[in-house]
Amino acid sequence: MRRIRAAVPCPGLFCVVLATAVIPLRADVMSGTPPAAAQEAVVLLHGLGRNAGSMALLEQRLSSAAYAVHNIDYPSRKALPEVLVGLLAESVDACCSEASKVHFVTHSLGGILVRAYLAADMPANVGRLVMLAPPNRGSELTDLLRDQWLFETVMGPTARQLGTDPDSLPNRLPPPPIETGVIAGTGSVNPIGTLVIPGEDDGMVSVCSTWIEGLTDFLVVPKTHAFIMRSTRVTAQVVRFLRVGSFDHEGDDLTAVYLAGCEAAIRPAADAEEGVEP
Repeated sequence: MRRIRAAVPCPGLFCVVLATAVIPLRADVMSGTPPAAAQEAVVLLHGLGRNAGSMALLEQRLSSAAYAVHNIDYPSRKALPEVLVGLLAESVDACCSEASKVHFVTHSLGGILVRAYLAADMPANVGRLVMLAPPNRGSELTDLLRDQWLFETVMGPTARQLGTDPDSLPNRLPPPPIETGVIAGTGSVNPIGTLVIPGEDDGMVSVCSTWIEGLTDFLVVPKTHAFIMRSTRVTAQVVRFLRVGSFDHEGDDLTAVYLAGCEAAIRPAADAEEGVEP
C-alpha cells in the first residue's frame, strides 16, 4: 500500500479530552496487485484522528495468519461521512474484489463507516466484521462538545454526527448484515469521559454504546479506547473471530455481566421509543 502524507495539526487540549492521538493524517491510495483469489483479505480501518499506523500490530498479526491485509488510511477529520464511505468503497473494490473473502476489522469511527458501507453496497465476497470500541449508539462526549465551535474545527464534520440522539449517524444505520463481533473496553484514563459517560467506559465510549442487537459475539476487555487495537490479547481474539466466528471466553467473567446489563437497559428504552408495551 502506498500513502500520501497530508498532515493536520491538532491542539493538545482537545486531543487529550477526546483521547485521540496527535498523528498526521494521510489520504489513502491503494496500489499493488490484488490478493490471489484463493486468499482471504482483511480491510483495516482506523478511528477518528488516527492513521493506519495505529493498526500496525493488527496488520502484523493478520499478515502472519496468512491474510492479505489492506490497512487503509483515510482523512477522518476532513470530510463528511458519505465522502468517507465513498472512499472506503473505492478502496475495497480496488484491493479486494478478487479475494475469496473480504473481512473488516475496525477501530471506533471505522466501524461506523463500515456499517454505512455494508448498508449501501455489500460486496458479494464479504466475510466477517470485528469492531473495536465502536460508538454503535453514539458517544456522550460528542453530545457534550459538538456545539462548541472548536470541536468541528479540530475533529471535523463527521465527528459532530456521532452523538447519542436518534438522528445521529450510528443510530440511523441498520445492524451489520454479516457475522459481527464487538470488543469493548473498560480501561478509561480520561477523567472527563468517565464523568460524562454513564456506566463502564473506555474513556470515549460506554460499554453499552458499543453493543447493538444482532451481534454474533461480544467481548469486554480492560483496555482503553485509544490503545485497544494495540493489545496482544485483542489481536489474538480478532484472528480467532475471523477464523471461527466467535471469541474465546475462557476465563471471561465480565462480559456476560455487562451484556445482561446492556440488554436490560437498552431493550426497554428501544421498545418505549417504538411504542411497544412491556
